Amino acid sequence: MNEKISVLIVDDSAIVRQALSEILGSDPQIEVIGTASDPYIAAKKLQMQVPDVITLDIEMPRMDGLTFLRKIMTQHPIPVVIISSLTEKGSITALKALEYGAIEIVSKPKLHTREFIEESRIKLIDAVKAAAVAKLRRIAPRGNAMAVTPKLSADAVLPPPIMRALPKTTESIMAVGASTGGTEALRVFLEAMPIDCPGIVIVQHMPEVFTKSFAQRLDSLCKISVKEAEDNDTILRGRALIAPGNKHTLIKRSGARYFVEVKEGPLVNRHRPSVDVLFRSAARFVGANAVGIIMTGMGDDGARGLKEMKDSGAKTIAQDEKSCIVFGMPKEAIKLGAADKILPLEQIADAALLWLMH
Repeated sequence: MNEKISVLIVDDSAIVRQALSEILGSDPQIEVIGTASDPYIAAKKLQMQVPDVITLDIEMPRMDGLTFLRKIMTQHPIPVVIISSLTEKGSITALKALEYGAIEIVSKPKLHTREFIEESRIKLIDAVKAAAVAKLRRIAPRGNAMAVTPKLSADAVLPPPIMRALPKTTESIMAVGASTGGTEALRVFLEAMPIDCPGIVIVQHMPEVFTKSFAQRLDSLCKISVKEAEDNDTILRGRALIAPGNKHTLIKRSGARYFVEVKEGPLVNRHRPSVDVLFRSAARFVGANAVGIIMTGMGDDGARGLKEMKDSGAKTIAQDEKSCIVFGMPKEAIKLGAADKILPLEQIADAALLWLMH
């Protein structure tokens, strides 16, 4: 990016506005052009200068963030990153914001320890950069990053897979990774799944608390069961497990039983949960019994893991550029030769099922 990404911060807390300004202003590719304590002040500033990205609090006096977002997306669409508190109520509202066209959800910066501040910094800066390049879509409501810390690989959580033929079993698994734009992509994918589909394990880059509400939302829409993964959950036919925010989720095997391990660990590829960690575990423990799917998202998390899955005998799919909100993660996987097929979003479910159920 040659020009700086201009950002307007909208939050009723002066402390949060200052923290966000300092975090975003520390990146040489980002410029904070203003702050506003509520949507009315923000609207006046938008009349003078339109930013590349808006960061928006949900709960504010005079006008809530959700109402302001809907006005923005119907009158003058601008990429919006939702900054939300880690509460159940906040997570449900933030998910509605994604349905109304927001690009990303980021939890409010944790200002307790240096590690928390640094992780908040990484996630916020990456979210703003992803929003700046995302394709804006008006979604009707339903009935190259600065190296701030060493970028760890999946080696930090799980050793590389030993490339050997794993015995074929009668049970198969789909491992799916997504980031920016993934909430809508996963809805399309999971709604296409029949009730007897192979078990599915998903990493969607999303803060803690939000993943539980996201899983509950999908569970209400889909024929299959969808739940936030818990440690030792069995991977079952007709069920999708979504990795909890802020925890890595791995596929493990004991005899003929596949289950998930949910664990702590460092950021991998700047994320926790990491798609690379999930895909590596699938390569190690599932091999040819799996299909790996990488969807829309910024960065390269999952690209190397998908290649490891392919090398272990799994079939692999990358979402195509046209149907991606951000063609980052699939693009990097394709460059590595990790994808057997490159497909539009609407064709991914059928292709995966054809491989695994026939």
